[in-house]
Amino acid sequence: MIESLILGSLLNNEEFARKVLPFLQEEYFESFETKLIYRSTSDYVKKYNNIPSKDALQYAIEESRSISEEQFKTVTETINSLSYDTKNDEQWLVDKTEKFCQDRALYNAIRTSISAMDDKNSKIEKGAIPKILQDALGVSFDNSVGHDFLENVDERYEFYHRKEARIEFDIDLLNTVTKGGLPRKSLNIILAGTGVGKSLAMCHFAATNLMHGKNVLYITLEMAEERIAERIDANLLDSSIDQIHEMPKDVFEKKINRLKTKTPGKLIVKEYPTASAGSAHFRHLLNELKLKKNFTPDIIYVDYLNICMSSRLKNGSNVNTYMYVKAIAEELRGLAVEFDVPLVSATQTTRSGFASSDIDLTDTSESFGLPATADFMIALISTEELEGLGQIMVKQLKNRWGDPNKNKRFVVGIDRSRMRFYNTEQSAQDGIVDDTP
Repeated sequence: MIESLILGSLLNNEEFARKVLPFLQEEYFESFETKLIYRSTSDYVKKYNNIPSKDALQYAIEESRSISEEQFKTVTETINSLSYDTKNDEQWLVDKTEKFCQDRALYNAIRTSISAMDDKNSKIEKGAIPKILQDALGVSFDNSVGHDFLENVDERYEFYHRKEARIEFDIDLLNTVTKGGLPRKSLNIILAGTGVGKSLAMCHFAATNLMHGKNVLYITLEMAEERIAERIDANLLDSSIDQIHEMPKDVFEKKINRLKTKTPGKLIVKEYPTASAGSAHFRHLLNELKLKKNFTPDIIYVDYLNICMSSRLKNGSNVNTYMYVKAIAEELRGLAVEFDVPLVSATQTTRSGFASSDIDLTDTSESFGLPATADFMIALISTEELEGLGQIMVKQLKNRWGDPNKNKRFVVGIDRSRMRFYNTEQSAQDGIVDDTP
């Protein structure tokens, strides 16, 4: 019924045909006759830029000489039986056709997945099944063909003046350089040497997000869940880690309960073994959290990118580190886009970068493909002099939302015992060459 409705509408409504033909596929149709009618109609439109009449369609099928007389007779009867009701609303037809495509794509994906599971000789790897199902679930009609620069002036002006939802920092200069915080669907990277403060920075930002009422997911592949929570406790309870260990249980619980009254946000910390999880695992976790805890994050932290695994490439199988780390970065950015959140992660410096007091993009370890994929990237730089002042330098390396040469370098206060960053006095910025002409 639905296939006949779609094919009949294709042959009688050119506007409908032009809307749905880019999304229809031959494998969505069930019988030999409907598959052939769709394919012949699509080929005709591509060749002549017009929909065929029933006679033209029959002639095209007959001329192809690829079917028997009996089959041609059946196809002709099917074509002649196709009808079109002008009373049908065009948008209703489009919606019904979209639903048909979604149902058939999912049905075909399930059949393909079962075949891959049962057939030992299948060319499809079992690891590809989640992607097959994901692609099927993502089928939808998108009729946008791009932005008309001269015609879509109103839309463009509105975009320029629309206030984009961002996740704010509590560090003034970070808000300045990002124009108000991290936007959704972005990959943001912290570059630093071992022990400089990558995890400290992410724990501090996560604590800030929580106290701003946001839902935060912190994924760790380096430290235990409890160690990450310990650092966030130190930040939020304004206590050193040693003081937390010595704190009586009733005092600790009282402080945590006080925090609960100050924020509607939630913070989930999830640990994975090093190099054993990637975007596919994180996607499953996000779906599980939504289902089991009704938890949807506003921001995601992954500690840290280089020790994730790629969900597409197998490490060591003729894949160099450039391609492998770049693949991980692309997958994490795709996850941020899919779930409409900013994602923050970190990466190590090279050996030369570890000892440098002026880290650059070229000091990114393992893969320069990572900064090529990131939207925003900063380096954390620590020297003996800065440590003595209780400060750490932040250097912009890449910024898709502003000029990275404005406030290129600046310092923020750091309290390592309490795992915390803080704003410094303006005088602390004196003498720092922060703008590049």
